[in-house]
Amino acid sequence: MVVLCPPSLSSLLLNTKTDFGSPFPLLNFSSTPTNRSSLFISYSKSGNGLASEDKKILLEKYGYDVDADEYFSPSSPKSKRRNGQLKKRGEKQVQDPPEDPKPSRTTHKLLQVLGGTARRVKLLSPKGMDVRPMMEVVKGAAFDILQAAGGCPAALRPGRWLDLYSGTGSVGIEALSRGCSEVHFVEMDPWVVSDVLRPNLEETGFLDTSVIHTVCVEKFFERAEQFVGIGPFDYISVTPPYTQVDYGVLMRQISESNLVGENTFIVVEYPLKTDMLDSCGSLVKITDRRFGRTLLAIYGPTWSQKKRK
Repeated sequence: MVVLCPPSLSSLLLNTKTDFGSPFPLLNFSSTPTNRSSLFISYSKSGNGLASEDKKILLEKYGYDVDADEYFSPSSPKSKRRNGQLKKRGEKQVQDPPEDPKPSRTTHKLLQVLGGTARRVKLLSPKGMDVRPMMEVVKGAAFDILQAAGGCPAALRPGRWLDLYSGTGSVGIEALSRGCSEVHFVEMDPWVVSDVLRPNLEETGFLDTSVIHTVCVEKFFERAEQFVGIGPFDYISVTPPYTQVDYGVLMRQISESNLVGENTFIVVEYPLKTDMLDSCGSLVKITDRRFGRTLLAIYGPTWSQKKRK
Protein backbone atom coordinates (compact mmCIF):
# COMPACT_ATOMS: atom_id res chain seq x y z
CA MET A 1 0.00 0.00 0.00
CA VAL A 2 1.27 3.53 -0.86
CA VAL A 3 -0.02 6.65 0.95
CA LEU A 4 1.19 9.99 -0.41
CA CYS A 5 1.06 13.27 1.50
CA PRO A 6 -0.09 16.58 -0.01
CA PRO A 7 2.38 18.51 -2.22
CA SER A 8 3.26 20.88 0.64
CA LEU A 9 5.67 18.33 2.16
CA SER A 10 8.89 19.68 3.54
CA SER A 11 12.21 17.90 3.10
CA LEU A 12 12.03 14.15 3.78
CA LEU A 13 14.17 12.10 6.10
CA LEU A 14 15.06 8.48 5.26
CA ASN A 15 15.19 5.92 8.01
CA THR A 16 18.09 3.66 6.87
CA LYS A 17 17.76 1.41 9.91
CA THR A 18 14.80 -0.34 8.38
CA ASP A 19 14.90 -4.09 9.06
CA PHE A 20 14.78 -5.72 5.64
CA GLY A 21 14.91 -9.13 7.19
CA SER A 22 11.55 -8.85 8.99
CA PRO A 23 8.45 -10.39 7.43
CA PHE A 24 6.95 -6.97 6.65
CA PRO A 25 9.77 -4.41 6.56
CA LEU A 26 8.66 -0.79 6.65
CA LEU A 27 10.27 2.23 5.03
CA ASN A 28 9.29 5.38 6.92
CA PHE A 29 9.68 8.74 5.20
CA SER A 30 8.53 11.50 7.54
CA SER A 31 8.20 15.26 7.07
CA THR A 32 9.10 17.83 9.66
CA PRO A 33 7.05 17.56 12.85
CA THR A 34 5.37 20.90 12.26
CA ASN A 35 3.41 19.75 9.22
CA ARG A 36 2.37 16.44 10.89
CA SER A 37 2.33 14.97 7.39
CA SER A 38 3.95 11.72 6.51
CA LEU A 39 4.69 9.44 3.64
CA PHE A 40 4.61 5.70 4.29
CA ILE A 41 5.82 3.17 1.75
CA SER A 42 5.16 -0.35 2.92
CA TYR A 43 6.03 -3.53 1.08
CA SER A 44 6.20 -7.19 1.77
CA LYS A 45 8.52 -9.87 0.35
CA SER A 46 5.53 -11.92 -0.62
CA GLY A 47 4.99 -9.71 -3.68
CA ASN A 48 1.81 -7.95 -2.49
CA GLY A 49 3.56 -4.53 -2.45
CA LEU A 50 5.91 -2.86 -4.91
CA ALA A 51 8.07 -4.93 -7.20
CA SER A 52 11.70 -5.16 -6.20
CA GLU A 53 12.88 -3.08 -9.15
CA ASP A 54 10.32 -0.34 -8.38
CA LYS A 55 11.51 -0.22 -4.79
CA LYS A 56 15.08 0.09 -5.94
CA ILE A 57 14.28 3.02 -8.25
CA LEU A 58 12.26 4.78 -5.57
CA LEU A 59 14.98 4.36 -2.94
CA GLU A 60 17.68 5.62 -5.31
CA LYS A 61 15.54 8.68 -5.94
CA TYR A 62 15.72 9.50 -2.23
CA GLY A 63 19.48 8.96 -2.05
CA TYR A 64 19.55 5.47 -0.57
CA ASP A 65 22.62 3.37 -1.57
CA VAL A 66 20.87 0.25 -2.81
CA ASP A 67 24.08 -1.30 -4.19
CA ALA A 68 25.47 -1.54 -0.66
CA ASP A 69 22.36 -3.24 0.69
CA GLU A 70 22.57 -7.04 0.80
CA TYR A 71 18.86 -7.31 0.08
CA PHE A 72 19.35 -5.94 -3.47
CA SER A 73 22.89 -7.22 -4.08
CA PRO A 74 22.83 -10.28 -6.37
CA SER A 75 26.29 -11.40 -5.27
CA SER A 76 25.72 -11.21 -1.53
CA PRO A 77 26.18 -14.34 0.57
CA LYS A 78 22.55 -14.24 1.63
CA SER A 79 21.30 -14.20 -1.97
CA LYS A 80 23.68 -16.99 -2.89
CA ARG A 81 22.33 -19.08 -0.05
CA ARG A 82 18.77 -18.25 -1.05
CA ASN A 83 19.42 -19.15 -4.70
CA GLY A 84 21.07 -22.36 -3.66
CA GLN A 85 18.10 -23.30 -1.49
CA LEU A 86 15.67 -22.57 -4.30
CA LYS A 87 17.73 -24.59 -6.69
CA LYS A 88 17.70 -27.52 -4.32
CA ARG A 89 13.93 -27.23 -3.90
CA GLY A 90 13.31 -26.94 -7.63
CA GLU A 91 15.60 -29.72 -8.78
CA LYS A 92 15.26 -33.38 -8.10
CA GLN A 93 18.25 -34.69 -6.21
CA VAL A 94 19.43 -37.61 -8.30
CA GLN A 95 21.89 -39.88 -6.57
CA ASP A 96 24.06 -42.37 -8.36
CA PRO A 97 22.98 -45.90 -7.55
CA PRO A 98 25.38 -47.59 -5.13
CA GLU A 99 27.85 -49.86 -6.81
CA ASP A 100 27.17 -53.53 -6.30
CA PRO A 101 30.00 -55.14 -4.38
CA LYS A 102 31.95 -57.66 -6.41
CA PRO A 103 30.78 -61.17 -5.62
CA SER A 104 33.28 -63.22 -3.65
CA ARG A 105 35.18 -65.78 -5.67
CA THR A 106 34.48 -69.37 -4.76
CA THR A 107 35.80 -72.78 -5.70
CA HIS A 108 34.55 -76.27 -6.34
CA LYS A 109 36.14 -79.68 -6.91
CA LEU A 110 35.50 -80.81 -10.47
CA LEU A 111 39.05 -81.81 -11.44
CA GLN A 112 41.14 -84.78 -10.40
CA VAL A 113 44.59 -86.24 -10.89
CA LEU A 114 44.38 -88.89 -13.62
CA GLY A 115 47.44 -91.04 -12.97
CA GLY A 116 50.47 -91.69 -10.82
CA THR A 117 50.90 -91.51 -7.06
CA ALA A 118 48.14 -88.91 -6.53
CA ARG A 119 45.63 -90.57 -8.83
CA ARG A 120 41.96 -89.69 -8.17
CA VAL A 121 42.78 -86.88 -5.72
CA LYS A 122 40.22 -84.10 -6.24
CA LEU A 123 41.50 -80.64 -7.13
CA LEU A 124 40.02 -77.21 -6.50
CA SER A 125 39.11 -74.93 -9.39
CA PRO A 126 37.40 -71.51 -9.45
CA LYS A 127 33.71 -71.31 -10.21
CA GLY A 128 32.95 -69.32 -13.34
CA MET A 129 35.36 -68.49 -16.14
CA ASP A 130 38.18 -66.87 -14.17
CA VAL A 131 40.44 -69.82 -14.92
CA ARG A 132 40.02 -72.31 -17.75
CA PRO A 133 41.69 -75.59 -16.75
CA MET A 134 42.81 -78.04 -19.40
CA MET A 135 40.06 -80.57 -20.07
CA GLU A 136 40.80 -83.96 -18.57
CA VAL A 137 40.52 -85.72 -21.92
CA VAL A 138 43.13 -83.35 -23.35
CA LYS A 139 45.38 -83.69 -20.30
CA GLY A 140 45.19 -87.46 -20.38
CA ALA A 141 46.07 -87.58 -24.08
CA ALA A 142 48.99 -85.16 -23.62
CA PHE A 143 50.61 -87.28 -20.90
CA ASP A 144 50.08 -90.50 -22.82
CA ILE A 145 51.89 -88.97 -25.82
CA LEU A 146 54.72 -87.57 -23.67
CA GLN A 147 55.31 -90.89 -21.89
CA ALA A 148 55.38 -92.80 -25.19
CA ALA A 149 57.65 -90.23 -26.84
CA GLY A 150 60.00 -90.34 -23.86
CA GLY A 151 60.41 -94.09 -24.20
CA CYS A 152 58.60 -94.98 -20.95
CA PRO A 153 54.84 -95.46 -21.51
CA ALA A 154 54.18 -96.16 -17.83
CA ALA A 155 55.59 -92.87 -16.49
CA LEU A 156 57.35 -89.65 -17.40
CA ARG A 157 61.10 -89.41 -17.67
CA PRO A 158 62.32 -87.68 -14.48
CA GLY A 159 63.08 -83.99 -14.91
CA ARG A 160 61.94 -80.43 -14.32
CA TRP A 161 58.61 -79.10 -15.57
CA LEU A 162 57.68 -75.46 -16.25
CA ASP A 163 53.90 -74.90 -16.04
CA LEU A 164 53.06 -71.57 -17.71
CA TYR A 165 49.62 -70.02 -17.04
CA SER A 166 49.29 -72.71 -14.40
CA GLY A 167 45.96 -71.61 -12.84
CA THR A 168 44.75 -74.55 -10.76
CA GLY A 169 48.08 -76.33 -11.19
CA SER A 170 46.32 -79.34 -12.69
CA VAL A 171 48.95 -79.95 -15.39
CA GLY A 172 51.98 -79.51 -13.16
CA ILE A 173 50.45 -81.64 -10.41
CA GLU A 174 49.77 -84.38 -12.97
CA ALA A 175 53.44 -84.20 -13.95
CA LEU A 176 54.58 -84.55 -10.33
CA SER A 177 52.21 -87.45 -9.80
CA ARG A 178 53.66 -89.24 -12.85
CA GLY A 179 57.31 -88.93 -11.98
CA CYS A 180 58.60 -85.36 -12.48
CA SER A 181 61.08 -84.30 -9.83
CA GLU A 182 60.21 -80.57 -9.68
CA VAL A 183 57.61 -78.19 -11.15
CA HIS A 184 57.74 -74.40 -11.43
CA PHE A 185 54.25 -72.87 -11.56
CA VAL A 186 53.80 -69.43 -13.16
CA GLU A 187 50.48 -67.79 -12.25
CA MET A 188 49.84 -64.04 -12.01
CA ASP A 189 46.55 -64.05 -10.04
CA PRO A 190 47.31 -63.86 -6.29
CA TRP A 191 43.86 -65.17 -5.34
CA VAL A 192 44.24 -68.23 -7.56
CA VAL A 193 47.67 -68.86 -6.05
CA SER A 194 46.52 -68.56 -2.43
CA ASP A 195 43.04 -70.13 -2.67
CA VAL A 196 43.41 -72.70 -5.45
CA LEU A 197 46.96 -73.59 -6.50
CA ARG A 198 48.64 -73.78 -3.09
CA PRO A 199 45.76 -75.76 -1.46
CA ASN A 200 45.92 -78.23 -4.38
CA LEU A 201 49.65 -78.72 -3.84
CA GLU A 202 49.08 -79.23 -0.14
CA GLU A 203 46.25 -81.69 -0.78
CA THR A 204 48.38 -83.80 -3.13
CA GLY A 205 51.51 -83.56 -0.97
CA PHE A 206 53.61 -81.88 -3.68
CA LEU A 207 54.22 -78.50 -2.06
CA ASP A 208 57.84 -79.35 -1.20
CA THR A 209 58.70 -80.21 -4.80
CA SER A 210 57.00 -77.10 -6.23
CA VAL A 211 58.05 -73.50 -6.81
CA ILE A 212 55.34 -70.86 -7.37
CA HIS A 213 56.07 -67.66 -9.30
CA THR A 214 53.27 -65.11 -8.88
CA VAL A 215 54.05 -63.08 -11.98
CA CYS A 216 52.81 -62.75 -15.56
CA VAL A 217 54.48 -64.97 -18.16
CA GLU A 218 56.02 -62.05 -20.06
CA LYS A 219 57.78 -60.77 -16.92
CA PHE A 220 58.84 -64.30 -16.05
CA PHE A 221 60.69 -64.68 -19.34
CA GLU A 222 62.29 -61.25 -18.99
CA ARG A 223 63.73 -62.28 -15.61
CA ALA A 224 64.01 -66.03 -16.12
CA GLU A 225 67.58 -66.30 -14.86
CA GLN A 226 66.60 -64.54 -11.64
CA PHE A 227 63.62 -66.87 -11.11
CA VAL A 228 64.98 -70.27 -12.17
CA GLY A 229 68.68 -69.82 -12.95
CA ILE A 230 70.43 -70.94 -16.10
CA GLY A 231 69.56 -74.22 -17.77
CA PRO A 232 66.72 -75.72 -19.80
CA PHE A 233 63.60 -77.43 -18.53
CA ASP A 234 62.76 -80.98 -19.56
CA TYR A 235 59.06 -80.13 -20.04
CA ILE A 236 57.13 -76.92 -20.63
CA SER A 237 53.33 -76.70 -20.68
CA VAL A 238 51.58 -73.70 -22.29
CA THR A 239 47.86 -73.41 -21.49
CA PRO A 240 47.01 -69.68 -21.77
CA PRO A 241 43.65 -67.92 -21.85
CA TYR A 242 42.90 -68.06 -25.56
CA THR A 243 41.67 -64.52 -26.18
CA GLN A 244 44.48 -62.77 -24.29
CA VAL A 245 47.50 -64.26 -26.05
CA ASP A 246 49.25 -63.73 -29.35
CA TYR A 247 50.49 -67.27 -30.01
CA GLY A 248 53.02 -66.15 -32.61
CA VAL A 249 54.70 -63.79 -30.15
CA LEU A 250 54.45 -66.26 -27.27
CA MET A 251 55.96 -69.22 -29.15
CA ARG A 252 58.77 -67.08 -30.50
CA GLN A 253 59.54 -65.89 -26.96
CA ILE A 254 59.63 -69.48 -25.73
CA SER A 255 61.78 -70.79 -28.60
CA GLU A 256 64.37 -68.02 -28.12
CA SER A 257 64.60 -68.55 -24.38
CA ASN A 258 67.47 -70.47 -22.75
CA LEU A 259 64.76 -72.36 -20.84
CA VAL A 260 64.34 -74.59 -23.92
CA GLY A 261 66.99 -77.21 -24.64
CA GLU A 262 67.50 -79.71 -27.42
CA ASN A 263 65.73 -82.43 -25.41
CA THR A 264 62.83 -80.32 -24.10
CA PHE A 265 59.20 -81.29 -24.68
CA ILE A 266 56.67 -78.47 -25.09
CA VAL A 267 52.92 -79.02 -24.70
CA VAL A 268 50.72 -76.26 -26.20
CA GLU A 269 46.93 -76.00 -25.93
CA TYR A 270 45.40 -73.60 -28.45
CA PRO A 271 42.04 -72.75 -30.09
CA LEU A 272 40.73 -73.25 -33.62
CA LYS A 273 41.84 -70.86 -36.37
CA THR A 274 45.27 -70.46 -34.80
CA ASP A 275 48.29 -71.22 -36.95
CA MET A 276 50.97 -73.19 -35.14
CA LEU A 277 54.41 -73.66 -36.69
CA ASP A 278 55.78 -77.11 -37.46
CA SER A 279 58.79 -76.44 -35.27
CA CYS A 280 59.78 -74.47 -32.18
CA GLY A 281 63.44 -73.61 -32.39
CA SER A 282 65.32 -76.91 -32.77
CA LEU A 283 62.25 -78.90 -31.69
CA VAL A 284 59.84 -80.52 -34.13
CA LYS A 285 56.10 -81.04 -33.85
CA ILE A 286 55.53 -84.65 -32.92
CA THR A 287 51.74 -84.46 -32.72
CA ASP A 288 48.86 -82.08 -33.39
CA ARG A 289 45.45 -83.31 -32.28
CA ARG A 290 41.97 -81.80 -32.06
CA PHE A 291 39.44 -82.19 -29.26
CA GLY A 292 36.32 -80.27 -30.32
CA ARG A 293 37.30 -76.59 -30.35
CA THR A 294 40.56 -77.27 -28.51
CA LEU A 295 43.77 -78.32 -30.23
CA LEU A 296 46.89 -79.84 -28.72
CA ALA A 297 50.39 -79.52 -30.19
CA ILE A 298 53.44 -81.20 -28.72
CA TYR A 299 56.99 -80.34 -29.75
CA GLY A 300 60.03 -82.44 -28.92
CA PRO A 301 63.46 -83.58 -30.06
CA THR A 302 63.71 -85.46 -33.36
CA TRP A 303 64.63 -88.73 -31.63
CA SER A 304 61.28 -88.71 -29.78
CA GLN A 305 59.38 -89.16 -33.06
CA LYS A 306 61.02 -92.53 -33.65
CA LYS A 307 60.35 -93.75 -30.12
CA ARG A 308 56.72 -92.74 -30.32
CA LYS A 309 56.26 -94.83 -33.48
